[in-house]
Amino acid sequence: MATNKTQTGIRFEAEMLAKITHIAKKNRRSLNTQLEFLAQECIEKYELENGEIPVSDDERYIP
Repeated sequence: MATNKTQTGIRFEAEMLAKITHIAKKNRRSLNTQLEFLAQECIEKYELENGEIPVSDDERYIP
């Protein structure tokens, strides 16, 4: 399945990973989808308080 999403590696302490996995299951989301959801919420909150974050083409991570 093709996607336009960039794969990353994130390190978590075991307890934090267990807790975020628990939350994902309660929300009927995969761990990845839960992390994307939380990241989007964080970005939206930040931009509401501070304005839109400009991202140029050369700042985009493209493997």
